[in-house]
Amino acid sequence: MPLVSFLLYVFITSFTPGPNNIMAMLFANEYGFKKTLRFCLGVGAGFFVIMLLSSYFNLVLHNFIPKIELPMMILGAGYMVYLAIKIVTSKKSADEDDGGKYNSFIAGMLLQFVNPKGVLFGITVVATFILPYHTSHMVLLLFSLFLAVVGFLSTSTWSLFGSIFQKFLSKYRNQFNIVMALLLVYSAVSILVG
Repeated sequence: MPLVSFLLYVFITSFTPGPNNIMAMLFANEYGFKKTLRFCLGVGAGFFVIMLLSSYFNLVLHNFIPKIELPMMILGAGYMVYLAIKIVTSKKSADEDDGGKYNSFIAGMLLQFVNPKGVLFGITVVATFILPYHTSHMVLLLFSLFLAVVGFLSTSTWSLFGSIFQKFLSKYRNQFNIVMALLLVYSAVSILVG
């Protein structure tokens, strides 16, 4: 397993702006870190379920259609390049609804099932980095748990540093996005080459 590429992909994808992180940042700005922690825990729990489902979905494909490995690696690398392009071309959202009823464990958990970034991330990371090297149930469970913890840490970080991060991104948004995009492209290339 290309560990550096895996970790780069996981942390860049988890810590860059997305529905989970933006909502956590907005909730923390509005309600404070402690009240937003329940939302972050819900995100982690939902992400754990999505990672398990992605693992077994990919495992079924991997076991029954072994020839799909190369296309899935190409798809995974292509998705990383797509994410890099989206990061570089992203614009600041003008208005975002941060209604208090959505700052809850259940809302955080359910968001994962309608969050295309999370679902595609789960399918991609499992197909590209995990299943080509590991297929035991315990390893899949541990990777799912690891990815859920990273998801929780990213939303918690955005919550904790919401106002600081928001100021940083508004001031240096383009430079930050370019660096994140280049790291994703590096990860995609290393999958196809390595």
